Amino acid sequence: MSEPVSRRRFLKKAALGGAAVGAAARAWAADESPGEKLVVGVMGMGGRGTSLAKQFQQQPNTEVAYVCGVDEKRLAAAVQGVGALGNRDPKAVGDFRRILDDQDVDVLVCAAPDHWHAPATILACAAEKHVYVEKPCCHNPREGELQVAAARKHQRVVQIGTQRRSWPVLNEAVEKLRGGAIGRVLFSRGWYNNQRSSIGRGQPADVPDWLDYELWQGPAPRRPYRGNVVHYNWHWFWHWGTGEIGNNGVHALDLCRWGLGVDFPSRVTSGGGLYYFDDDQQTPDSQVVTYEFGDKMITWEGRNWHRRGFEGSMFGASFYGSQGTLVIDGGGYKIYDRQDKLIEEQGGSGDDAGHIANFLDAIRNGARPNAEIEIGYKSTLLCLLGSIAHRTGHALNCDPKTGHVLDDEQAQALWGREYEPGWEPKV
Repeated sequence: MSEPVSRRRFLKKAALGGAAVGAAARAWAADESPGEKLVVGVMGMGGRGTSLAKQFQQQPNTEVAYVCGVDEKRLAAAVQGVGALGNRDPKAVGDFRRILDDQDVDVLVCAAPDHWHAPATILACAAEKHVYVEKPCCHNPREGELQVAAARKHQRVVQIGTQRRSWPVLNEAVEKLRGGAIGRVLFSRGWYNNQRSSIGRGQPADVPDWLDYELWQGPAPRRPYRGNVVHYNWHWFWHWGTGEIGNNGVHALDLCRWGLGVDFPSRVTSGGGLYYFDDDQQTPDSQVVTYEFGDKMITWEGRNWHRRGFEGSMFGASFYGSQGTLVIDGGGYKIYDRQDKLIEEQGGSGDDAGHIANFLDAIRNGARPNAEIEIGYKSTLLCLLGSIAHRTGHALNCDPKTGHVLDDEQAQALWGREYEPGWEPKV
């Protein structure tokens, strides 16, 4: 006997008959009040995932019903912290597929490590869940293409966590760029700088009893447990992470691409390496990547051993036009004229709340979210192409219509990856 279907679930399934995400969401909104409660499950209970769970819990008519993690200690703390903000404690689960099995869950939030972002998104879309996925949206370019395809096929709203897309002052800055405030914009620079610690030399070790390492690896081919990978240092290994350019560079490159109004590059070059640290890291600690878009260009610079960046800021993006300069250095912006005189300054700050609200509104009202998966993939692709150029040691020539690498077997081999048998993402 088939299991019973709730009224909410029946109406949402009926809404899927539309031809696009917007049509499905509008059909749902027509049957159900735009204020209907949305039920959420959050995957990944590190600092970022726990923070997102708390913020989703505080959104109007939104309930976090599940928190999911492979670290028992973190999971227990998350239940207590998230539950304190709602009417009841969320359920704690180790396997996120239990969230997907619950027909009353509307949303999966994925804040697990990078190698999980795309496979979890694709499975969630197939299970008729909308998805808020942390940046970078994918571990390799092929996964990003599959994410877009999954969102379209299953008519799901998928938002990537490049939250600056929802900050009002930064939207104002981009409007100024598009309105000609600095003339014809030709060049943009993004940067991220930090002072991180060495991860040392890891040794084979027993898996801690509080960690489900098998599920932590998930879609990634199996590797023996070492003492300097979990929880954060996986970022600096190609097997699981995307380096600093994927970790934080994606925020700057998203601003650059957004402000410059470009999609896919025609040429990508990368310089840098592991200059400062002498440890197990595989990703560069110093990197400069250049992206060419016909008559426009973006550069990104990252150092994770030195805090000082451009414009006196650890993080930012700047734009150079025929009549001046616009600098984003945090949540605000400054405009300089051609003689480098400051002519306008707007302070500002932002957080995740507006971006989350934008995502939930898109589900309820049928609008396109600010960082919809296709937008997020294009920005993530810049990071991934920079890493491919670094790993191959040569410039990449790309199709400006798709971003695909042209006539380069070595680089094309890094477009996708191998998966643990049974975990291959499919749409």
